[in-house]
Amino acid sequence: MSKPVKEMMIRDYKDRIGETENALVIGLRGISSNDTNAIRGGLAKKEIRVTVMRNNLFGQAFGESALAPLSEVMEGASALAYGAESVVDVAREIVELVKEFPEIELKGAVLDGMLFEGEAGVKELSKFPTRDEAIAQAVTLVLSPARNLVGALKGPGSGLAGILKSIEEKLEKGETIAKL
Repeated sequence: MSKPVKEMMIRDYKDRIGETENALVIGLRGISSNDTNAIRGGLAKKEIRVTVMRNNLFGQAFGESALAPLSEVMEGASALAYGAESVVDVAREIVELVKEFPEIELKGAVLDGMLFEGEAGVKELSKFPTRDEAIAQAVTLVLSPARNLVGALKGPGSGLAGILKSIEEKLEKGETIAKL
């Protein structure tokens, strides 16, 4: 391949992937073209893109970027899956697709510069909370002490309110209140 063609392909990779910092590498070898189109179409509906990469050109295009750790898992026919809200969403979708298309090879993923290698790494990543789930968990953790405090304060207060209510009812009926 000539140098101008390589430079054109590298430029195309950079244009397609842009500033993406987290992605997943899969192998689509052994999957028919119709199934590949179905996979890509299903992922595109979820705003996940799949780009087939030349391994050497990937290293040249992204060797200095946050995607650089993926060079370690770029062997054989490789495709980069990226997009959606986060790479965790991408990993979840791809892991689900493997159930239908077991030929999909999970090679690895990168999240915040950390490499998750192989099938085990990608499956581990798919179990991480998404950004929204992590925010919800953090909010729950922040609010739970306040909830516990309100419950602790409310418990004795409601018991006291019940006693006062029964005293009030007895007094309204003209009954005497016994000393404890």
